[in-house]
Amino acid sequence: MKAAVFDYVRPRDVGEALSALKGNDAKPIAGGQSLGPMLNLRLARPKVLVDVSRIQSLRQIQDEGEAWRIGASVTHAELEDRPLAGCEPLASVARAVAYRAVRNRGTVGGSLAHADPAADWPLVFAALDATLRVMGTGGTREIKADAFMTAAFTTQLRDDEMIESIRVPKLGAGARWGYYKFCRKTGEFPEASAALLLDPQRRIARLFAGALDKPPASLDALARAVAQEGTVNPEAVAAALARVAPGMGLAARKLRATAVQRAIAQV
Repeated sequence: MKAAVFDYVRPRDVGEALSALKGNDAKPIAGGQSLGPMLNLRLARPKVLVDVSRIQSLRQIQDEGEAWRIGASVTHAELEDRPLAGCEPLASVARAVAYRAVRNRGTVGGSLAHADPAADWPLVFAALDATLRVMGTGGTREIKADAFMTAAFTTQLRDDEMIESIRVPKLGAGARWGYYKFCRKTGEFPEASAALLLDPQRRIARLFAGALDKPPASLDALARAVAQEGTVNPEAVAAALARVAPGMGLAARKLRATAVQRAIAQV
């Protein structure tokens, strides 16, 4: 199947892009690794595609001292090839996103906006306490990464808004990071995933379970227990998952519990 008919525009800057999005039943596109298949399957039928892939301000990676600001159109491959001091987990996560051909074109902002519950970046940025900068015709606002996704394939983005950048705080000295996912084969979306950040210098302990049928789920009590005791028992992990994702089958629950336990073991 091929995409339904649409118009195509390539704005020179963010202002032109926002003007094109306003009131035109339009969708921004950069790498097209998520939106492209949806167009071909006619799950998405925008009247206008707004190509933001060549807007330079969206392709920048900036060191802000205590954090890195990553433009929405930065590709997975760019993060894979450029480890960011203080945010080293980003390179290792990017390296495991799909295949290199996908990483060469797919963008970080596009993955967040698509909001696939099994995707890497919604989970990872939630665990890293990142903040998204969103721009629209009504102005600019900032949204915490763990609140940006509201349901499967649903976010806080309005029709006339787009992600401009993601601000990721740098890890403190002695911070530890764990990330684990189960995939049927290399490059596929995971069946279960989990990410854990322990940053004693900043007094942060964050643990999230991903690949659910909803946004990544925070497991705060488990994170605090790991920070205080160094580990948690399997029963506590199972109980925490039962609270945030009731109704899971036995096999799915065991798989997710194992992902959480292996992320903890990495830390």
